[in-house]
Amino acid sequence: MTIRMTTPDARALTDVIGALRVWQTEASPIQLHPGDVGWNVRFGEAETAAALRVWSGDAGILAVGLLDGADLVRLTTAPELRTDARLAGRLADDLDGILPEGTAAVEAPQDAVLHDVLGARGWRRGEAWTPLRRDLAEPVQPVALRVETIGPELAAARAEVHRAAFPNSTFTAQRWGMMAAGAAYADARCLLGLDAQGTPVAAITVWSAGPGRPGLIEPMGVHPDHRGHRYGTEITVAGAAALRELGSSSAVVATPSANVGGVATYLAAGFEAQAERYDRTRPLPAR
Repeated sequence: MTIRMTTPDARALTDVIGALRVWQTEASPIQLHPGDVGWNVRFGEAETAAALRVWSGDAGILAVGLLDGADLVRLTTAPELRTDARLAGRLADDLDGILPEGTAAVEAPQDAVLHDVLGARGWRRGEAWTPLRRDLAEPVQPVALRVETIGPELAAARAEVHRAAFPNSTFTAQRWGMMAAGAAYADARCLLGLDAQGTPVAAITVWSAGPGRPGLIEPMGVHPDHRGHRYGTEITVAGAAALRELGSSSAVVATPSANVGGVATYLAAGFEAQAERYDRTRPLPAR
């Protein structure tokens, strides 16, 4: 099998998103999702394409990696290739060229043999994450929080909540517009929660991978001035309801295990915690 690694252009984003959609199944662990790519499109389609690495063979796309910052690659493969040692070796070789020298990290599905290959090369177990899942076979209960579906008229309010919830964020209404114009957003919803006075207090974006496949929460945030009122739980439940309407079989999310409050919010919203997963971290060379 000939394996080629390429950096796609913006025109190829639809193909990459299509492959990621097909790879999402209830039998697979949480992995790189089309919603992860769709959320990145807030920076622009050309910028997102430049952050992608695609490994292809004669049968099509074999693996996809998304550079999330300078020193992290979020990577997945076709499910039937998770145990392919040849592909895992090629991915490990290429990661050394993709990532900068020194400390770096790789996020990959926990059932991928890539973890073993990287471990044999000195990559250590890195940050612990808690995956959570809510089954959507049954209707989702309504919430008391007023919830609006975000369009251009509410984009600024949604961006303001996000920047407050994530202080280092540069999200703006303009970037929401770029995200919403992307191919992945055709199967997504952005929701804004408002309190009894009409003040925006929470927001969530959810991404379907198509009917019968797991949908992703990326991201969810509560304005820090309005925490402690269950708004995070209620906007998460509303997001799960939106995914069910889009045909998703489940709602999934992963948050750092150290984020105890975040894990508690998802549990309160009817999610079940799965076995912890870990990044792989390349340490600095010993002096």
